[in-house]
Amino acid sequence: MTHADLVFTNGPVHTGDPARTRASSLAVTGERITAVGHDEVRELIGPRTEVVDLAGRLLLAGFQDAHVHAVYGGMELAECDLTGTVGVDDYLARIRDFAAAHPGRTWITGSGWSLESFEGGLPTRQLLDTVVPDRPVYLVNRDHHGAWANTRALELAGLNRTTPDPADGRIEREGDGTPSGVLQEGATALVARLVPESTAADRLAGLLRAQTLLHSLGITGWQDALLGVFNGQPDPSDAYRAAALDGTLTARVTGALWWDRDRGADQIPELVSRRAELSHGRFRAGSVKIMQDGIAENFTAALTSPYLDGCGCATGNTGLSFVDPVALREHVTALDALDFQVHFHALGDRAVREALDAIEAARTANGRRATRHHLAHLQIVHPDDITRFARLGAIANIQPLWAAHEPQMDELTIPFLGPERAAWQYPFGSLLRAGATLAAGSDWPVSSPDPLAGIHVAVNRAEPGATDGRIFLPEQRLDPATAIAAYTAGSAHVNGHDDAGVLRPGALADLVVLDRDILTAPAEAIADTGVEGTWVGGRLVHHR
Repeated sequence: MTHADLVFTNGPVHTGDPARTRASSLAVTGERITAVGHDEVRELIGPRTEVVDLAGRLLLAGFQDAHVHAVYGGMELAECDLTGTVGVDDYLARIRDFAAAHPGRTWITGSGWSLESFEGGLPTRQLLDTVVPDRPVYLVNRDHHGAWANTRALELAGLNRTTPDPADGRIEREGDGTPSGVLQEGATALVARLVPESTAADRLAGLLRAQTLLHSLGITGWQDALLGVFNGQPDPSDAYRAAALDGTLTARVTGALWWDRDRGADQIPELVSRRAELSHGRFRAGSVKIMQDGIAENFTAALTSPYLDGCGCATGNTGLSFVDPVALREHVTALDALDFQVHFHALGDRAVREALDAIEAARTANGRRATRHHLAHLQIVHPDDITRFARLGAIANIQPLWAAHEPQMDELTIPFLGPERAAWQYPFGSLLRAGATLAAGSDWPVSSPDPLAGIHVAVNRAEPGATDGRIFLPEQRLDPATAIAAYTAGSAHVNGHDDAGVLRPGALADLVVLDRDILTAPAEAIADTGVEGTWVGGRLVHHR
């Protein structure tokens, strides 16, 4: 008998496999699971076998994040961090303290401020000037679709009342046309291009910092949703290549190569070359990211009918489609024929429809291919498009944390959508009932990377710790097993890891142990769950 290297026993073990959903023991030899069952698995314990007594703690397949910006998130951990608060005074104190602690920095940079903290979601340059008047300040907001700059930064960028808005963005302005301090979407690049560039060492350090954090949350693999230069942010590709080559990349990562929306099909040969150049070891660059629209809070998400104004009347604005819908169909068809997966940012219902139309065009031209195209965010989905996901094999890549009542939703979104469209938001349950495959991600650093927090909201449709009893569209709730499957088997499928995400013999031993059984514990306490340990390929990468 060949003894196992590692045995987990005294379960529960949630396999995610329909043939055997629950077990109490699991064995690992090398990188793979060799047995799943009950007392009979203990026969594989030998003198050199490491035994993990679960003692009632839950063993799951390792979580995978289907949409995350790990390098950016890791780098931002070393900058001025405005997350975890919505208080303006807190923001200003943190900015002041960070500037004082870094007197040698020519620019003060950071991220994490929330739109809900300011009237209309618009802070001012003068507010930043009160804490840092002498150096340029550039702070990306929580959703990374806008930025806040002080007067010095705007002056250095040459922005004034005569500066036109770029085609893919907007400069917010004061009454006389002077830039007010907020830049939306593509307008952020007007200032971001001046921010000192990060070094390759900075990017690698950011990746490794992020990897440590993500492993601590039970995450064994992810899809980085943007490899390329975007709005002045650096290309993180070199960090992944370096870590994959030197073995410091312990996670399994798929990279989504950025589609330059100012170009067309001429960039496809470059994407083919980059895929080959970057793919090494545990890193694959087989996906292409197309951002089709913006976000609802700044009225750039693409809608099928106009946004409302503050009085509830229709405006002339239906948001932005960053790629012409006809050209999008042609590009996706060409990418699909080259075996690229397409990873869409599709937030508004028009963007969702345009992405589905592009997938349908590819299916018609190329037949069914194993390209696993997926649409991320899906904030507003027209009811007519729900059934198209299953029919086209388009995967619904959900970010559950956003599907809850909170000020950004209640004050900056619902009033400008109206009640009918507001009820189309984050339709997880409807997509599931219509047969769609669900994957899940965080969009960190836009929001928390903690999959347990995401599972909590997917199940409860309320934020962790919410006490007001309000449930956001309760008919769209997922049961715990389905939410777990989205973060494990669903995301593993999207990321091309068919031998991960389910605990069965022959599968990769990518595992996480939780401190409680979230399938039987009270649903309102899911977010309180802790990660005891994380294994990738049978190797311990995190232990609490």
